[in-house]
Amino acid sequence: MDEPNPIPRRKKLAKCFKEIPFVDDKKHVLVLSSLWNLAMNQPNDPEFPSFGIFKCMSNFILKGINHKDWLLKDQNIYIPYYAAHIIGSYAMNKPKFARKAANSGVIPPLLELLRGKMSWVEQRVAVRALGHLASHSQSFKELIDYEEEIVGLSMKMASNCLKVVYDNFVRKRATERLNYQCDLLTRGVGGLEFENRKAEEWASQLQCWSISLLDCFVKRERCIDLISSNQTNFLKDLSGMWGGLVNKKSPCGIGLIRSLCHTKSGRVSIASSKEVILSLCNTARSSDDWQYMAIESLLLVLKDPNTRYKVLDHAVFYLKDLVEISSIKGRKKVGEMATQVLLQDYGKIKCGQLRLSEEVERVLEEIWDVKVERKKREKLMGEEEIRERKYLATQMKKEGNKLFWGGNIEGGLLKYTKALDLCPLKYRKERIVLYSNRAQCYLLLKKPENVISDTTRALCLSSKGNKLHSKSLWRRSQAYDMIGLAKESLMDCLLFIQCNKISKSKGRKPFNKARLISKQICATWLFAAIDSNS
Repeated sequence: MDEPNPIPRRKKLAKCFKEIPFVDDKKHVLVLSSLWNLAMNQPNDPEFPSFGIFKCMSNFILKGINHKDWLLKDQNIYIPYYAAHIIGSYAMNKPKFARKAANSGVIPPLLELLRGKMSWVEQRVAVRALGHLASHSQSFKELIDYEEEIVGLSMKMASNCLKVVYDNFVRKRATERLNYQCDLLTRGVGGLEFENRKAEEWASQLQCWSISLLDCFVKRERCIDLISSNQTNFLKDLSGMWGGLVNKKSPCGIGLIRSLCHTKSGRVSIASSKEVILSLCNTARSSDDWQYMAIESLLLVLKDPNTRYKVLDHAVFYLKDLVEISSIKGRKKVGEMATQVLLQDYGKIKCGQLRLSEEVERVLEEIWDVKVERKKREKLMGEEEIRERKYLATQMKKEGNKLFWGGNIEGGLLKYTKALDLCPLKYRKERIVLYSNRAQCYLLLKKPENVISDTTRALCLSSKGNKLHSKSLWRRSQAYDMIGLAKESLMDCLLFIQCNKISKSKGRKPFNKARLISKQICATWLFAAIDSNS
């Protein structure tokens, strides 16, 4: 590295990378640690990939797997981890580096780590490296010979990795944990609590990267039947994989579900799983960062005539609350798209050519009335009539408020409903308040599904402005809590806090929010289900 002349420097690098895996030296772990730092910080630098670093790292991994005496000597147990991480870092951005890595024979040793020949720590970096190789078209071709095994192992890992990490690390006492794993997790900083936090983060990454690797195969329409087979229950598991608060940047399960929905056979499998459809419906109607992915997935399944009527009975009752949403994170006309898909065969229903369940037809008629008929009627009204209807709606709301505060919750609910029927569609702010007020009535009457429906409508209407209706977020969070949807409750509660600083709240409200957040964080802890069954 200190050689200033580039020609001898290159020769020395090439010789070094060729020879060092076959020479015993206590300093090897320091060398690989340094190479790992360089690869992480300068992944696009062509020097090391050009002179044999991939073959060198492959040999180190194989040596660690095949020679246990060497692996357990000195600090060599760290070396396979660093080697796989170096391969993944250099394969991350540059297709030519990834192709060179694949041609240098990195796939078989990475597969050995993926098979669990060492531990979950090495599996994590192996799946990361294979995921980067799979993301580039040329290097992906080199994976096809191993595709069924890679896909099978990745599915198994995504489903089981949380239990593996919990059983093999988190639940163990400090004295039982492998020292090298603790060192890799913490870099020598922090104690037991910090180790546990990092283990949760790494477990989430292991799951997310496994799903990302599977996503590469699905996007190239490979092994779709294996991934989406209802015999394996993988889709059911997938719908519950959300990455947690420690890995917010990854769409995790919802990303792979959306990719499957872009394929014909994937849509058929998704439509056949009630658990997956309900999970998509709940995410579509939540504050989840990946809300749009869930909506898009449902619309793809609903557009396909082979799957539409398998899911319509479920999806229509959730998507109906989204038809007035204007945009989601910059994506325009989301409500219009949902309306168009839901009503695509409404004409056949009206003329008797198509029969659906009475409830579904009623909901479709409600959507048609709000999005088509009512708009037409209000366009034909004069300004005076519009103002009069707004005035009557306001009076009805006041009567509802009076009944509500007087303890007549059901009476207030009826008044808010009549006010919503009267209030012209263009008065969004007024309708937001009416929906939210009615939701509060439903909340006190212990009707959480109605609360979620009305608050979602209020939030859809408020999405056109710069600020979501915070009261609706808080009410929906409580409703989600009532039906046991901890993730959705947590997302709403966190967004509520973001919209309204707690310091401005009065009385018991800050405590209520903090208590609910604490409850849902515990419930959504990645290892919560495993811990409760232990």
